[in-house]
Amino acid sequence: MPDVGHLVRRPASPPMLPFSRLARPCRAQWSSLRSASRATKQATPKYPQKQLRFYSTEPPAPPRSASVFTPSSAVVFVTVLVGLVFYFRHEKAKHIEQREKERAASQYGRPKVGGPFKLMSHTGQPFTDQNLLGKWSLVYFGFTNCPDICPAELDKITAVVEAAEKKHGKIFQPVFISVDPARDTLSQMAVYLKDFHPSIVGLVGTYAETRAICKAYRVYFSTPPDADPKGDYLVDHSIFVYLMDPNGQFVEAFGQVTTSADVVGKIEEFVGEWEKNHDV
Repeated sequence: MPDVGHLVRRPASPPMLPFSRLARPCRAQWSSLRSASRATKQATPKYPQKQLRFYSTEPPAPPRSASVFTPSSAVVFVTVLVGLVFYFRHEKAKHIEQREKERAASQYGRPKVGGPFKLMSHTGQPFTDQNLLGKWSLVYFGFTNCPDICPAELDKITAVVEAAEKKHGKIFQPVFISVDPARDTLSQMAVYLKDFHPSIVGLVGTYAETRAICKAYRVYFSTPPDADPKGDYLVDHSIFVYLMDPNGQFVEAFGQVTTSADVVGKIEEFVGEWEKNHDV
């Protein structure tokens, strides 16, 4: 027989419970936790969610004002500006014209304009103040390289002569005197005058002769005595059409702002008065 005296008796192990019985307490605990969570949610008060607002620390930008420079306002502005420019030019020309008339007046109140002269016509013939006697003369000073003013004034003289001759006949002698002797040759003058009234006589002289007749008619011109005949320059000069009677006496000066109709009206008055006083 084996010796079993030394073996120790161990207490009996408790009996094993089935798994279903072990899982019951876990299920009960999970159910209690879910019930507690539901109760907590029901007990927690619900507040409406508010929209968060953010504020900037920078100052607010100034409001944009509507632009006043629209296309239509720009057109109006340009139109008004152009009108003002023409208005002030017209008023300035009138002022200069009146000042020149006052300056040309003598101490007895009668303008001292005109006098003896000797020049060459565009046909190559000598022409003096004696050639103007017996007719009403329209005398204008300019130059053939003038871009705009001289052609406009010669067009005005053409219209005046055509209108006046319809009533009084060929009693008028228009004259165009050059203030640019360096460039205005006889041939140049002849070609230039083809665009205007055929009775206009172009007169050209030396610088000394030009200066003398300009002084006699109180005409200002800026051409220097040593001007280059091939130079590209403009000439400043007085802008007047001088009306001389058949005796060579000054009658009236018509400025740039005077229209051809106004000139014709004045000529009608002067010719009528002349004919009445001279039994013509």
